[in-house]
Amino acid sequence: MSEAITFWLLTGFDVLLVLTLLGVAWRLLAGRDLFRSVVLFIAFGLLLSLAWVRLSAPDVALAEAAIGAGVTGALLLVALGRLRRLETRAFRRGKRGKKP
Repeated sequence: MSEAITFWLLTGFDVLLVLTLLGVAWRLLAGRDLFRSVVLFIAFGLLLSLAWVRLSAPDVALAEAAIGAGVTGALLLVALGRLRRLETRAFRRGKRGKKP
């Protein structure tokens, strides 16, 4: 009986994991706020690495967590920060260039 309970718990966890992955992916793609999208991208990568562990591929899970969520997420955050700085500079230049 305990094997049946374990099976149903793991199956339920797998279904919940897939639904969570789909929900995060949808919010990531449909969002308009870039910072929120980057954070959701990192969360998606971490959830995907958990899915790889459930599929008995720990090497792929480790690579996904390190490269997909970690390095790529950090690079996207840096790029977003630079983009916002450039937008701020352009806004200030445009504001100074206009005469009242």
